[in-house]
Amino acid sequence: MTSRTKLFIKLSLRISFTIVALLWVFDQIDFQQFRQELKMARWEYLIPVWMLTIILLYVNSEKMRFIVRKQDCSVNTCILFGASAVSFFYSMFMPGPLSTGVKWYILKKHTRKGCNVLSSMVYNQLSVMIVMAVSGLAVLIITNPIVILLPDVKTQWLLPVICGMSAITIIIISLLLLNRRTGEKAISLLGHILRYLPERVQQKGEEILGQLAVFQTVGYRFHFVIAFITIMNSFAGSIVLYILSAKGASIVAPLGVFFWLPAIIYILGKIPISIANLGVREVTLVSILKLYGIEGSAVLLMSMILFSTSLFMAIIGVFYQLSWAGAGKPH
Repeated sequence: MTSRTKLFIKLSLRISFTIVALLWVFDQIDFQQFRQELKMARWEYLIPVWMLTIILLYVNSEKMRFIVRKQDCSVNTCILFGASAVSFFYSMFMPGPLSTGVKWYILKKHTRKGCNVLSSMVYNQLSVMIVMAVSGLAVLIITNPIVILLPDVKTQWLLPVICGMSAITIIIISLLLLNRRTGEKAISLLGHILRYLPERVQQKGEEILGQLAVFQTVGYRFHFVIAFITIMNSFAGSIVLYILSAKGASIVAPLGVFFWLPAIIYILGKIPISIANLGVREVTLVSILKLYGIEGSAVLLMSMILFSTSLFMAIIGVFYQLSWAGAGKPH
């Protein structure tokens, strides 16, 4: 089976899952009521939602500039912002890894250090996933939605215990990977696994692992700074984004829900099973908010507002792509 055939099969499976998920969501919707929701939608919230999206992406680009600098790469924030916007555009019709690959290619052309850029992108994605996971678990411990949804259940303590153990496990594993002594053993183990892969993949993998080892020597202060920026930007920013989107759809739900819901959707969205996170976000929103008595039509409107942020950034990405194509280079 050729690589092109494998890619076609994976893309077909993602499209199929996206269609099935959206059909399930549409089956939960009363479209007559949905038309009423559209008429009563508070579209004025689109402006702050879009502006906040730009701010969050800019801060993330500035954070990425800080990270790639540790890999001896000099990239200005404008290039990083534009590369992210272009990847949003490609994510509209390409699977996540391929659209992310576009961002890597742009930065590689600019820095001429593809391996360094890729290791920086891997570190950045891992840091976001870890922060989102730990923060979401911490909020679940504090809010414990089981108490609200099932007040008579005697095992209300079970969710906080599971979340607490999961959060502690993630933190310990992260610290072990970031420590130079224990991290070297982890990278060595991954290096042994790479030996079972094709020679070309093995060589590239070893180069990336070697570059990732750089982050074990930067000190914990660097990691804490990155974690703090990620908490304020990705976690707190997502909370505000979801609250504004809910207000645009006139959804009223417990405030605590908006503290852990973005983290769940973000992590589920990283599973490579859909296109542009369509279907995953809608199914999760409808399933969870339904438990709080919120109609699916209003939830679908909220999801549309959230999805509009991707479309908005994709449009900006088109302008970046056209300007770079006219100049003949990504800067």
